[in-house]
Amino acid sequence: MRVRSVLGGGALAGALAWGHFEAGWVRLRELPVEVPGLPEELDGLRIAHLSDLHLGSPSRGVAAIDRAVSWVERLQPDLVAITGDLLSRRSGEPALRGFLERLSGSFAVLGNHDFGLSRDPFSEPVELRDLAPAILLSDSSRIVELRGRRVQIAGLDPRSGWKRRAEPGLLVDPDADFRILLAHVPRAVDWLRPGWFHLVLAGHMHGGQINVPSVRGKLRLAHLSARYTEGLYRTEAAVMHVSPGLGTTFVPFRFLARPEATELVLQSVAD
Repeated sequence: MRVRSVLGGGALAGALAWGHFEAGWVRLRELPVEVPGLPEELDGLRIAHLSDLHLGSPSRGVAAIDRAVSWVERLQPDLVAITGDLLSRRSGEPALRGFLERLSGSFAVLGNHDFGLSRDPFSEPVELRDLAPAILLSDSSRIVELRGRRVQIAGLDPRSGWKRRAEPGLLVDPDADFRILLAHVPRAVDWLRPGWFHLVLAGHMHGGQINVPSVRGKLRLAHLSARYTEGLYRTEAAVMHVSPGLGTTFVPFRFLARPEATELVLQSVAD
């Protein structure tokens, strides 16, 4: 019995040590993405997608974020998108401001944690009204010109989705040549009609954060029934990328869910 207790304690300590390590073991990934409706001039457009920083909570996620931001600085992509849950506590705001200074001109939306809409007992509401030099989108949009084409970048306020009042169709600029929607929660893609947006960028899921192997792949303990968890999805309405995110919530560990920063390289779909 004593031997079993020692072995069990050792296994638990090893698992916690691994989870702590994995929380900072960031993957820096280039991902080609075929997008129907992409204008020929925008073929090869590069978008850095970051999400779920959760700054303010003790975690090796800070190391992952710092490395990811340094990577984006070297890449100098055409666009940088940050899809919510920037802070878990007010104490993380100075670090957030420092990272955003390094990502000047990026576009961001807030997430549920930024408003304290979470069951996480370690999280608290934070007042974020201005993210300059980043551009905060809250049920609003901007038009940028890239390679001679008008690109609309729209962003949803997560509270609209939580209260089931999200109306992304009202944000659509029909004169834009290409439209991108930033939404913290992936289920936003189910609120869209075909033709509204070409590309959706979301986060929230952390790739499950705490996963265990199973015969069907990874069992994502935090999101057992979720339709969209990480990576690329193609729906009738749009192509969507769900970021595994960079930080942690509830516990400062990740298991089989490495943090990731992703560079999406957009590609036209061959006729």
